[in-house]
Amino acid sequence: MKVTGLALVPPPTAADLPKVTPELLASVLARYSRSNEGLAAILGKVDIANPDASIDRILKFVDYGHASIGGLTGGLAIALDGVSMWLAWKIFEIATMADGQESSTRYITMDAANLPTPDEIGIPADLAARWHDVMAAAFAAYHAEYLRLDLLATAKPDLVRLPPEAKPAVVMRLRKNYALDRARYFIPFATRTNLGLVQSSRMWATTVKQLDSLPNPEARTAARLIREELLKQSPRLMRHSSAEKSFEEQARQELAASLKLGLERLSAEPLDDEVWVKVDRDTPPWLAETQPVSEALRHRANRYGHQGLATRRTRVTFAWNNLALAELRDLNRHRTGHRFTPLVQGGFYLPPEIPHAHHAVLLKQQLELTRELLRRGSPAYVYSLLLGAQTPFEHSTHADKFIYEAELRTGMGAHFRYAEHLSAVLREFFHQMPAARSWVVEGTAEPE
Repeated sequence: MKVTGLALVPPPTAADLPKVTPELLASVLARYSRSNEGLAAILGKVDIANPDASIDRILKFVDYGHASIGGLTGGLAIALDGVSMWLAWKIFEIATMADGQESSTRYITMDAANLPTPDEIGIPADLAARWHDVMAAAFAAYHAEYLRLDLLATAKPDLVRLPPEAKPAVVMRLRKNYALDRARYFIPFATRTNLGLVQSSRMWATTVKQLDSLPNPEARTAARLIREELLKQSPRLMRHSSAEKSFEEQARQELAASLKLGLERLSAEPLDDEVWVKVDRDTPPWLAETQPVSEALRHRANRYGHQGLATRRTRVTFAWNNLALAELRDLNRHRTGHRFTPLVQGGFYLPPEIPHAHHAVLLKQQLELTRELLRRGSPAYVYSLLLGAQTPFEHSTHADKFIYEAELRTGMGAHFRYAEHLSAVLREFFHQMPAARSWVVEGTAEPE
């Protein structure tokens, strides 16, 4: 694992603007909120070459409950190379205010050399060889299915939904994607990936605090390395980023619940699709909402358009019983509201082109390894999962954010399985809010 902080510098066009460090920016804006002098007057009192005295004086507010000052540092960028897909998922779950990206499964190395060592992730020593063998077999299945599906798509191009008059380079890319996106369910959740995130010092401190409070050694290592990088840019605010008792207790309780549920539901059989949607349009009796849903939606030119009060004031909670980790990685990044999963394997998804029976030995071995880790109460059970593992997933948000997600994840170029999941939710959403049907654009995920 390697963690790198990226220091932002102004472009040449901003050469005449005031120069501030992240914490000096927070200090100046904090003082700005408590003064009527104006920004120029405040900056005139700061020695830019030696800003520590001003920073230390103002940032004392943080220690008296004014944590919002930590959000004034601007975006601090961190890149994490070589973390497991599990840790990348966990960081996105924690960092709900971050902007970030993770490497696509189409572009990372798929072999056992791209796994962390058992010691790094807490695999018990007596299970290390067994874990490595299962992971190697999973990569072998991935490569075998990718090759078979690529050849199938070459022989039967109608399987790939190509746009009309697609150029040869586009045809090749979409054919490759057809195979990659179906073989990916064999990828181990432990596979190394890269991610980059940008968020304020305040949110970084919370993220690092939660990572440092988890029982997984990889998470604590990441917390230490991230903290070391951020201390270079925001040394005062990052002192509030160590493990904390309430976070540790919540992590303990959540792990215990997942271990129990995991043993109860553990299976490698495919789960039938089930979806649950709750639309809540209740409003206070003294502040009713009278805008028609059609009026809230009809002015948008695309999914990024502003919506009216009728959807922005409507709460929506939706959940699937069987979201594969392959899809969880992306759907977990929608930042609005609250997302929750116990992260257990209640089934195993494979697309129709890949029969379960062809991989029965691998799935049995993987299942037995996961069961043994669950029985031992090991938080490392997550590293025995493959991306086909199906887990419950719940997301609560507001209707305007849900509509954006549904249009995005069924729209042009969306993964076929995303589209199936979001289409199922949309059907139930339309049943409960029929007036939205004419104004929400459900896509077909074409091309492949």
